[in-house]
Amino acid sequence: MPRPLWTGAISFGLVTIPVKVVSATQDHSIHFRQVHLEDLGRVRTRKVCELDGEALSQDEIGKGYELSKEQTVPITDEELDRIPLPTAKAIEIVAFVDADSVDPIRISDSYYLAIDGQVAAKPYTLLRRALERSDKVAVAKFAWHNRERLGLLRVREGAIVLHSMRWPDEIRSPESLAPRQVELDDDEIDRAVQLTDTMALDSIAGFRDAYRDALEELIAAKSEGRELPEPAEGEEQGEGKVVDLMAALNASVEAAKESRGEGGGGEATVHEMRPRKKTASKKAAASGKAGASGKTTGRKAGAGKTTAAKRTAGAKRTARKRSAS
Repeated sequence: MPRPLWTGAISFGLVTIPVKVVSATQDHSIHFRQVHLEDLGRVRTRKVCELDGEALSQDEIGKGYELSKEQTVPITDEELDRIPLPTAKAIEIVAFVDADSVDPIRISDSYYLAIDGQVAAKPYTLLRRALERSDKVAVAKFAWHNRERLGLLRVREGAIVLHSMRWPDEIRSPESLAPRQVELDDDEIDRAVQLTDTMALDSIAGFRDAYRDALEELIAAKSEGRELPEPAEGEEQGEGKVVDLMAALNASVEAAKESRGEGGGGEATVHEMRPRKKTASKKAAASGKAGASGKTTGRKAGAGKTTAAKRTAGAKRTARKRSAS
């Protein structure tokens, strides 16, 4: 079991449950150190006073709140400890709510609550069973790192989980971000819903961090003196292209079906939307430029014919493949 981060008790009405808080997640990110490129010596961050330029030890560093650029108020740990916090050593349950009523954006870090001694086994099991039978989650208040926090308690695989939550005033409003008026056809919405159904999964347990896997391979190759792995080939994403939304949805549905082995059979493709026709004045200017550079225009026309021929040949090959299948 990981090292406990906090010890206290769950306050459940008149019931007290001694618990230890342990992290429910692990950081698998690969961390780098800053090094001197010449000799790979490690570069550390020194804590230096801005006024006298002196490097400071930890016992010379305290807390201060900056009221303005010219005035800072010092705050000591003793002063912080004297602030009354009723939830300093307790996770106090204040309400029970439906899980669907909690906006996921408010959930922050997650922790497991483990019993602290055998005396906590029975009340811990009682709270767990109550949460399971009621299909509700518990809202609690607790203090951690010199501030009071809001928490959410629920059951996961027989253990009680504490989710740290953000206060309502910590959530920014997205009101100014959403588009105002957009016209959509019912067919487009229906096709989008069909795409969500086609891509639906029962579990997301199979997803992996592909970037981390590739980074580990890169580190292993360099440490063993092997050649660096070749970058994976991916489809180039067109930048700034405007596509036919319905055609893109059709193509996405067919691609999702093929990835699941359901087969295609549709004619959906992604088409670029044609730009607007030039105005008369632009046409006149274009014709003047064409007269001044007839050779260039001829080459462009020839290139256009070649492109059209390639598209026709590609369409014929596609038709032959479909008839053969």
